[in-house]
Amino acid sequence: MRGLYQFMRDVGIDLGTANSLIYLRNRGIIVNEPSCAAINRKTNQILAVGDDAKKMLNRTPPHIGVVRPLVGGVISDFEMTQELLRQFLKRVSHGLSFGFRRGILAIPNNLTEVERKSIEDVALNAGCGKVYLVEAPVVAAMGAGLPIERPTASLIVDVGGGTTDIAVISMGGPVVSRTLKVAGDKLNDDIARFIKEEFGLIIGEPTAELAKIEAGSAVPLDGRLEIALRGRDQSTGLPKEILVKNNHLRAAMARSLGIITDAVRDVIAGTPPELVGDMLKQGVYLCGGGALLRGLDRLIEKETSIVATVADDPLTCVARGLGRIVDDFEAHRDLLDNPLKPLVINL
Repeated sequence: MRGLYQFMRDVGIDLGTANSLIYLRNRGIIVNEPSCAAINRKTNQILAVGDDAKKMLNRTPPHIGVVRPLVGGVISDFEMTQELLRQFLKRVSHGLSFGFRRGILAIPNNLTEVERKSIEDVALNAGCGKVYLVEAPVVAAMGAGLPIERPTASLIVDVGGGTTDIAVISMGGPVVSRTLKVAGDKLNDDIARFIKEEFGLIIGEPTAELAKIEAGSAVPLDGRLEIALRGRDQSTGLPKEILVKNNHLRAAMARSLGIITDAVRDVIAGTPPELVGDMLKQGVYLCGGGALLRGLDRLIEKETSIVATVADDPLTCVARGLGRIVDDFEAHRDLLDNPLKPLVINL
């Protein structure tokens, strides 16, 4: 068996609500695509995954469904998540004859044992020989280049698609942490609801996300940003186009952004005093897709009085942190949970 392992690879998997990234040992990030799958409900056949599936969102006939099998960082459709990961791993395993020796998966804070077990099972069934779990804020901080193994505070705010993970990390583990179900998807929902209530225009999730990316911000901006949105008029049912300004989108997202900043303050308030003192020197680092929202760092800095910095390439912070573990597994073993083991019953 030992001889066989030399032909197998280790893989790091960031199975996110919005996007999935896969890091292959000594190769880097091979997959970076939306966590979407398109299925033909008549034949139960997977038609597309990733980018190709997301292009079909809200654009398909009734018998073709586009699903996102992870909600709030948790698996909501086990079989579809398993198939999604299997399809992604097929792309990674091109040229590999014997599959994957170890799979290291990033998970949100505070998952239940059942939720952790379902993630392990998905990875095992998708082709990983052993599965290890590591909390996402820990690897996000590693990917951002923070000194997580030192006795000093590293405050990380990972704003993903389904969850926002906030953690103070010291000596290789979270000292205080919190996970919110308020993140990028919730901001999209807020925008869609606001546009419907204020302008009588019904738009889908992709349009709301586009508006957030193109003209959204967390704080007032000096320049003028606006975007033309097209959708269905609520009263007539006919096509309609409106012009939405930055201040409209900011108002739509204000409540959810307030929840995130309040949670950051709560985490800081629950941190031991010596580590809080470290934060003034180290600052707070933002990662995840939500960190790209204009002015989010300035908003958090204003609310906490701590300098906030957006990590380099925040979308891939978790995957790059996983890559450090995958490339040097033994050096980082202490950060990981034990692999899934079979239950032994003594009769």
